[in-house]
Amino acid sequence: MSRIIALIIMVIPGILAALGVKLMRDMTFGFLQPPIPFLWLQFLLGLFLFLGGISFIAGFVFYRDRKQNKVQKRFSKK
Repeated sequence: MSRIIALIIMVIPGILAALGVKLMRDMTFGFLQPPIPFLWLQFLLGLFLFLGGISFIAGFVFYRDRKQNKVQKRFSKK
């Protein structure tokens, strides 16, 4: 059960990061999504979603590896 919860925790930020990439790509080609009024706002929202999703996944993996002592000495708990 805990593995399923961990998978869900990893999938949701991954979907948000993919949505962020899509919004940034649409802005590059000039496609404006309906709820967003400006292209520059669409790009900033996409960038925020992408960076937020990737940083959450990276932090989750780093926390898990730190608990299992699979990181370098400088990153391990003291």
